[in-house]
Amino acid sequence: MRAKVFLFALCSILLLGACSAPKTGGNIYNIMDYGAKGDGKTDDAAAIQTAIEVCSKSGGGTVLVPAGYTFMCSPFALASFVNLHLEPNSCLIANPDEAAYTLSAFRDNRGEGMMWIYGKDLKQVSITGTGVIDGNGVAFMGKELEDSYELKPVTDFDPRPHVLTLINIEKTVIRDVTIRNSAYWTVHLIGCNDASIDGISILNDLKIRNGDGIDVDHSKNVRIANCHIESGDDCICLKNRREFEEYGSCEDVVVTNCTMVSRSCAIKIGSENMDKINNVLFNNCIIKNSNRGIGIQNRDEGTVTNVIFSNMIVDCMFFSDVWWGKAEPIYVTSYPRAVGNHKDAGWRFPKGATEGRCGEVSRIYFTNIKCTSENGIFVGGDTPDKVNHIYFEDVNLLLQKRTAYEGGIYDKRPCVGEGFVHDKTYGIYIDTASDILIDDCAVTWGDIRPDLAAEGIGQKNVTNLKISD
Repeated sequence: MRAKVFLFALCSILLLGACSAPKTGGNIYNIMDYGAKGDGKTDDAAAIQTAIEVCSKSGGGTVLVPAGYTFMCSPFALASFVNLHLEPNSCLIANPDEAAYTLSAFRDNRGEGMMWIYGKDLKQVSITGTGVIDGNGVAFMGKELEDSYELKPVTDFDPRPHVLTLINIEKTVIRDVTIRNSAYWTVHLIGCNDASIDGISILNDLKIRNGDGIDVDHSKNVRIANCHIESGDDCICLKNRREFEEYGSCEDVVVTNCTMVSRSCAIKIGSENMDKINNVLFNNCIIKNSNRGIGIQNRDEGTVTNVIFSNMIVDCMFFSDVWWGKAEPIYVTSYPRAVGNHKDAGWRFPKGATEGRCGEVSRIYFTNIKCTSENGIFVGGDTPDKVNHIYFEDVNLLLQKRTAYEGGIYDKRPCVGEGFVHDKTYGIYIDTASDILIDDCAVTWGDIRPDLAAEGIGQKNVTNLKISD
């Protein structure tokens, strides 16, 4: 009998231990054991960095951010074989001092923000738990405007921190955490292979410009699932930035079961694409209250091929010109990038070039998508061969006026020449493209018709347009 009682007690202790510990395995390194205060005022970056380095050098394990504390910190680096685990009711918040941020998120291009939490050339990096990572975004903004925050004036250096920048990581897991209030991009994967982002929430201030949710840049074998993203800029964006060209193409990306809200484009491919984006699936997603729903915005010499969007609900409306887009629920374009005097203009074109060119967008499929918007679908390129073999099957669009913004406009920015197309509001408007199939699609006008409402399909300079059912 005593043996049974002892065995029961031992099992109970083991079970309690299993329930209280993070589900990560390995050794656990609590950042408070390395000097972190967690009072929300002391800069705890040095303590966090020490815990990460000890963990990695010891063979790997879990660096624990304990529950009930807020840890304010300056930039720190992740390390191989480390799982940064945030317990419930824990928080990492970015130091609001702009002087703390000196490491550029884009190498020699220092005009597009700095890094806060980052890692480079690593293996098996994880960020897990249900705690919060807070970018303290408003602290880096100028005055609040009606539709956005004013950006502080910068020349060739922008101190705003990106929340998480991962460069050349083999095997990445980001799971369950909430990331909020980014001052610039939130999660940026550069040259990563085998990355999984699952069940996270990104809750950025919708008035903060450049506040992308997840940017997949020159990365391969990426899975994004079960996430909720709210961002002033793009929620999920695939691209190939010129600053990291040695990492090659962006390929084999799957996104599923996500909900999104954006003031720019909820799902975007581009606009920076100097290589190849290929083999991409977006499935079972909901887009609400966004300026643009699904957008392929090719503005560089790279190509976009073999992309499928299926089983989606898209809801769009007009916002001001601060944000790119004019309520296009679906947008497929390829135009040469405009030459400008922006702070990072020198990084937009190939080395030595003074103007750009745009690559081909082809074999793009839209299936079973239900759209509600103040504007129609837009497809266009600078020549008919640049945008080709675009397929719409079972795409239904309800055109319904919701705001006081004027309609009869489509947004081509950034591009050479006029940035807007002024025309009637069609269900689908095609301007310079080839091999377009529209099958079993429907356009319905709501009770309040959009301004300059026209018939279902408008076309100009289109080769081989096929419409059935």
